[in-house]
Amino acid sequence: MLIFQRKIEEQISKNIGSGKILLIFGPRQAGKTTLAKKLLAKHGNPAAYFNCEEMSVREHLVVGVSKKLRELVGDHKLVVLDEAQTVENIGAILKLFVDTYPGIQIIATGSSSFDLANKINEPLTGRAFAFTLLPLSLEEIRSAQTVDRNMLHTLMRFGSYPGVVAESDVSQKEQILKNITTSYLYKDIFTFEKIKSPLHFETLLKLLAHQVGSVVSTNELAQSLSISRPTVEKYIRLLEQAYVIRRVHSFSRNKRNELRRSFKVFFLDCGVRNAIINDLSQVDTRTDKGFVFEQFVFTELLKTANLETFGPNIQFWRTWKGLEIDFILDRARDLRAYECKLGNEEVSFKQFKKLYPDAQTEVVRPETLLTTTQPQ
Repeated sequence: MLIFQRKIEEQISKNIGSGKILLIFGPRQAGKTTLAKKLLAKHGNPAAYFNCEEMSVREHLVVGVSKKLRELVGDHKLVVLDEAQTVENIGAILKLFVDTYPGIQIIATGSSSFDLANKINEPLTGRAFAFTLLPLSLEEIRSAQTVDRNMLHTLMRFGSYPGVVAESDVSQKEQILKNITTSYLYKDIFTFEKIKSPLHFETLLKLLAHQVGSVVSTNELAQSLSISRPTVEKYIRLLEQAYVIRRVHSFSRNKRNELRRSFKVFFLDCGVRNAIINDLSQVDTRTDKGFVFEQFVFTELLKTANLETFGPNIQFWRTWKGLEIDFILDRARDLRAYECKLGNEEVSFKQFKKLYPDAQTEVVRPETLLTTTQPQ
């Protein structure tokens, strides 16, 4: 059995005993439960794990009655409340509990940020630290197995969810990925949000999957689906909040000819994107292999940025004349530009460097990702 060392584990461990509730957000099947149980085994008692989807647990989570939760917790000093988003008014419940029993460390996990964040963040202002657990990064995968070119292509094809990566049989990988995509991807959205037309919602997702790496027009999407632009924007926002996609906006410092107020959409996992368009074929045989590689590089940049308290904005650069750079990482005093190439094509950053001479530039190829030094 493969055991992956998650980079965020150390950050969470450092805050155990801080007096703050520790919130672990992230998509379903990304490993939140496994990580929470590992933290319990290392710092507390495994028996202090409670799944909030169980009725017997939810009966102890009552607004205004902190004693009920204390009865459940008992003498444990470190407690995990898994799938906390299933509990109504969970933020108010935890606020009262941490104020009443400050010596008990709570770790709460939740798969739907739009729901759990709404229920938790406002009541717990100043009382919680939040972390996001995404599918596995290359570095985390390397903690358990070797990543060679074949493995890299497999990750680009099937993605980096722990259950998918840990499975060696290709047909089983495909089955696990399809199960994640069909059973878990929409679960939180359809549970917590009223979607008037699920068919339009799923069709929009497929259109976005086919447009990975391209500038998105919400007007065109609305016309294609025969729905309103505000509805398209709402669905995109929900997909982003549910850890399915991420918008990447255009980078501009008001230089002449730069494209502004535009965005692209990337998925948080390559395999999910491929499953949505129903193409899990070998990367080398695909007509969209360049976009698949660009999508994969995005996930790596996102996972690296996610580990920073104030991580860089991930953007793209494009001019009205068609000049383009795949990704721009914008920190306050640090600008980095990345162009993704699956082959050995020549790349020029000349025009971008004229505008931003202090920017660092790099061409990201498969060989870049096969080293321990990844784009930062």
